[in-house]
Amino acid sequence: MEKEVIINLTDVSKSFDGEIVLDHINLKIHDKEFVTLLGPSGCGKTTTLRIIGGFETADTGDVKFDGKSVKEVPPHQRPVNTVFQKYALFPHLNVFENVAFGLRLKKTPEETIRTKVKEMLSMVNLKGFERRRVSTLSGGQQQRVAIARALINEPEVLLLDEPLGALDLKLRKDMQNELKKIQKATGITFIYVTHDQEEALSMSDTVVVMANGQIQQIGSPTDIYNEPENAFVADFIGESNIVDGIMLEDYKVRFSGHTFECVDAGFEKNQKVDVVVRPEDVDVVSADKGMLQGTVTSVTFKGVHWEIIVDINGFKWMIQTTDFVAEGEHIGLFIEPEAIHIMNKSEFSGMFGDYSSFSDELDQLADPTEPEKEEGEE
Repeated sequence: MEKEVIINLTDVSKSFDGEIVLDHINLKIHDKEFVTLLGPSGCGKTTTLRIIGGFETADTGDVKFDGKSVKEVPPHQRPVNTVFQKYALFPHLNVFENVAFGLRLKKTPEETIRTKVKEMLSMVNLKGFERRRVSTLSGGQQQRVAIARALINEPEVLLLDEPLGALDLKLRKDMQNELKKIQKATGITFIYVTHDQEEALSMSDTVVVMANGQIQQIGSPTDIYNEPENAFVADFIGESNIVDGIMLEDYKVRFSGHTFECVDAGFEKNQKVDVVVRPEDVDVVSADKGMLQGTVTSVTFKGVHWEIIVDINGFKWMIQTTDFVAEGEHIGLFIEPEAIHIMNKSEFSGMFGDYSSFSDELDQLADPTEPEKEEGEE
């Protein structure tokens, strides 16, 4: 059964200093859903979140909660709470008083406050921390206090802006599981902003992939991964080999000098397309048995598998295999019809999917631990 739409953004645009940050986006968010806005820095995801929260006003379009426009409604009167990356806890108050703060503002009876704070601290695994000063807590514990403080007011929607960005990797993983559990337990709609693909795939019911101020694709994590709609989505979500192809007819595509059976249909005859093949979906075989042949230019051990780069007619493919192959070896590649995904050409065609410049060092340079600020952020 389709869940009801709780938030509806229609034709929302936003510019800062003449630069378009959101370009006519339309987005429906359903009740009790964990929705992640995913994209690189500057794609407009934080601005979208801030417009939902009322911290920014859209230049055009409308934002509706439960069918009513909230364009003129200030943040504190919207049924949302926000958890930022900088937790904004009150350093002079202990854990109990930080979590109780919102209820005290509402003049809630003391007994109700005690019961609810206890419930919330238990939910975020901070039982017994009531009297601790927040300054003595670790980053992960402070994050839990911020979440408890936001949840205690029982908002319809919780907005989370890169809330795990400052945590180390192991703690991030723990908190991802924690947040998913909390969302399921409370039934509150979570709208989560991140640039981390793995985080989005592991936590979300629905992923909204954004680039250049526009929504590129909306779908479940498996849809987004298995059926990307364009080269940007295919490249941004996991590793992908993206090559130019020609759809000869239904279920038949030609790329890299070979004609392949595939499972896609509905394209024009001889239509130019982008073809995506995930590195884990390619079988390494002897050169004489391969549909494609190439020379191995690099081999990296990744623990469970080897990551190899193979030069096929000057285009560098990435393959993940459990069989060791040596650098310089001439090998064949075998690709099943189900492993081939056909996408329409887009503005992103030709920009991704060739691993000529691939190296771990480049990966690290492209992913600073401190996320960049988006346009329009203070």
